[in-house]
Amino acid sequence: MGTPLTIQAGWYSDAGIKDSNDDACGFVSPKSSALESKGVAAVIADGMSGSEAGKEASNACVQGFLSDYFSTPDSWGTKSSGTKVLGALNQWLYTQGQDPHSGAQTMVTTLSTLVIKSTTAHIFHIGDTRIYRLRNGQLECLTKDHRVHISDEKNYLSRAMGIELQIDIDYRALPVEEGDIYLLTTDGIHDFLDDAELAEFLYPKTDSHETTTRAIAEKALELGSHDNVSCLILRVDTLPDANHSEFYQRLSELPFPPPLEPGMILDSYRIIREMHASKRTQIYLAEDQRTDQKVVLKTPSVNYEDDAEYIDRFLHEEWAGRRINNQHILHVLKPHAQRQCIYYVTEYIDGQTLREWMNDHPQASLKEVRSIAEQIAAGLRAMHRQEMIHQDLKPENIMLDQHGTVKIIDFGSTKIAGIEEITTPLARDNMLGTRNYTAPEYLQGYSGSSRSDLYSLGVIVYEMLTGQLPYGPNELTARRLRKARYISATSFNPEVPVWLDQALEKAASIARNDRYELLSELIHDLSHPNISLSQRRREPLLERNPLLFWKALSGVLLLLNLFLVFQLLNS
Repeated sequence: MGTPLTIQAGWYSDAGIKDSNDDACGFVSPKSSALESKGVAAVIADGMSGSEAGKEASNACVQGFLSDYFSTPDSWGTKSSGTKVLGALNQWLYTQGQDPHSGAQTMVTTLSTLVIKSTTAHIFHIGDTRIYRLRNGQLECLTKDHRVHISDEKNYLSRAMGIELQIDIDYRALPVEEGDIYLLTTDGIHDFLDDAELAEFLYPKTDSHETTTRAIAEKALELGSHDNVSCLILRVDTLPDANHSEFYQRLSELPFPPPLEPGMILDSYRIIREMHASKRTQIYLAEDQRTDQKVVLKTPSVNYEDDAEYIDRFLHEEWAGRRINNQHILHVLKPHAQRQCIYYVTEYIDGQTLREWMNDHPQASLKEVRSIAEQIAAGLRAMHRQEMIHQDLKPENIMLDQHGTVKIIDFGSTKIAGIEEITTPLARDNMLGTRNYTAPEYLQGYSGSSRSDLYSLGVIVYEMLTGQLPYGPNELTARRLRKARYISATSFNPEVPVWLDQALEKAASIARNDRYELLSELIHDLSHPNISLSQRRREPLLERNPLLFWKALSGVLLLLNLFLVFQLLNS
C-alpha cells in the first residue's frame, strides 16, 4: 500500500483584549479518495473591524470554503476549484451590504487559504493575513499584504473579500517537501512578532500544535497586540508516493479478464457476443442479469498486462466517464458489486459510428450536418465544464443511435485537470489522438485546450460536408505544418456556402489563437454568415499571408528581370 499524504495541524483563535473575535480559522483533512483528489485545506480570515459584520464575514468565508471546495467536481483543477468557490463567496458577501432597505450590513474580511494536494501547495490570498513556510530552519512569508500605507500611523486595506463585486485573488503553486511547516496568521500576530520570533516557536518541531499556537498568541498579547490573535500550523509528515492512487491501486490489483465467450457470466453480466476487438481492447455486448438490460463491457487486452501506462489510461477512462452526466456523452455505469477483474460497463447504444453514417450519407444536407455538429458541441461543452479535454475526437469515436442522438465515446485520451495535478511516475503523453483530427499544437509538443477539441470538431464538420480533409489526404506532421494550407470546402462541394467555408477555415486554423474561442461561436457561424470573417477574406494578401505575398512578388520580379536581360541581349 502506498504512503498517503499525512498532515498534522493545530490552531488557536482568541479575541485578545477586544470584546469580540472577528477572526476565524479552520482545517479539513478528508478521508478516502477525497484526500487524493482534493488534498487538505486550511483557511484563516480576519473580519475587517470597520465593517458592520466582520465576524460574520470571516466565519462565512472559512466555513464556506472548507465546505464548498470539497464539493467541487474531482475533475476540476485546484486553482479552478479554489477561485470559483472564492468568487462565489465574494459575490455573496458583496451583495449582503448592497440593499440599504433590508438593513443589510457590510461584510468584509481578509482571507488566506492553503490547499496541499499531492506534492503541491496551492495558496489563495487576499488582504493582510499571512502564510509562512518553515523549511530547513528558514522562515519565509509566502503572501504579500494588500495594504496601502499613507503614513506610519495611517494605512488601509486595498483588497479584501466583499469590498467589490469582482475579486482579485493572489494565487501561487509551490512544491512541498516532507517536514515543511506552514503557519497562517492574522495581523494581531505578525504585527507584533517578527520572523525570527515566529521561527523560534516553530523550530524545534513539536507534536503539540495547539500548544504552540496558543503560545504564539499569548506572546503577541504580551508584546502589546491590541487586536484578535489567531494562527494555524500545518506540518507535512509524509507526502504521497509517486505511484499512490487509491482508484488506480484498488483496481490494478485485479487480474485482466480472460477472453469472453457468448453465454459466459462475468460478475452479474451475461456475455451475448463480441462487438469489437483490437490489439488494445475487447468490447462485448452483455445482459445485466439484475435489470435484464443490454449493456456493453469493455475489457483491456492481455497484451498490455504489464504496461502500467496503458492500465492507467484504461482506468481513468472509466473515471472520466462516470463524472459526466450529459445525453451526448456515453454513460459509464457503476458496477453492481465488487469486480473480479479489470473491466468497465457502459450503456448500450443501438446505432452506428459517425464514420459509418458518413459512408451512408456521402452527400449529407447542411441541416443534417448542423444537427450533428450541435450535438457534438453540447457533449464537448459538458466535458469542458468538468475541465476535461477529449483529445481524440474523430468520426470513429462518435455514435448516433436510431433516433439520431449523438454520443461521444472513448475517454482513453481524455486530459483531466484534477488528475494531472496528482504526482505519478507514469508518462502522460499529450499525443494520444489520431493524426489529421488531432490539433496541430499536439504535433508541436504543446498541451491541449478546449480549442484543440474545437479544431477536431471543425475537421469533422468539413469532412461530413466534403468527404475530404481540410489540409489534404496526407498525414499532418510537425514538419508539414508550416507548408499546410487550408483547402476551401467549396472546391469539393459547391453547395457549401462561402460564409460557412470561412467558419470552417477559422475552426480548423493551424494557429490555436486564430480559432474560435467558444464552441457556441462556431455553432452560430455554421448557420449565420459572420461579416467579420467575410471582411478578413477581403484583406490584402500581404496581411492574410505575408509569406505567400513575398514569394509571389519575388517570382514576378524574377520574371521581370529575365525579360529585361532578354531585351538587352537582343538590342
